[in-house]
Amino acid sequence: MKNKKLLLSCFFFLLFLIIMLLVVLGKTTGFDQAIYQAIISCRGDFFDFYFITITKLANTVTIIFIVLLFVLLFRNKDSLFLVVSSVDCLLLNTIFKYIVRRSRPMELRLISQGGYSFPSGHAMMAVCFYGYFLYLALTKIKNKVFRYCVSFLLILVILSIGVSRIYVGVHFASDVLGGYCLGFSYLLLLIYVKEKYYVKGE
Repeated sequence: MKNKKLLLSCFFFLLFLIIMLLVVLGKTTGFDQAIYQAIISCRGDFFDFYFITITKLANTVTIIFIVLLFVLLFRNKDSLFLVVSSVDCLLLNTIFKYIVRRSRPMELRLISQGGYSFPSGHAMMAVCFYGYFLYLALTKIKNKVFRYCVSFLLILVILSIGVSRIYVGVHFASDVLGGYCLGFSYLLLLIYVKEKYYVKGE
């Protein structure tokens, strides 16, 4: 099972590299425009409020606040891994953003956002951060109903954050997919390392 996580990590990283290559070669334009038009065609008061709110869950300030709260409440090794996941996610995302240097969409924005576009930092953080909480929920919560409810909510948050970046007009669909793939690759690698070297009985 542990080796399976390592193989999946490699698979998602390879998928990320393929998406990055397609972006650099300009081969995702048609795909990006089709998804962009489909999503913004759903704009309305309710979805505006929902996606502008949900996208803030992956803002740096929000992540720092939740990390600090989690560390203060639990002070265990899971807290350390959560911090490592968040910091590494930010560093990896910044590195690849400066490698690709893709400009963001400029039309029909609902929020202001600077920096480069690929890969989406919010989508990547959604996976690395809330994905780690999902891993904890699946492995730590004993009550089946509660475990499924928490897991469903976390999956909804992860997916909604990705869609929100396209909806508010600051990312292309390929940015989000790239962020998801790189995020899953790193998260699975982190979990692999944790399960291989983590000593129980903290």
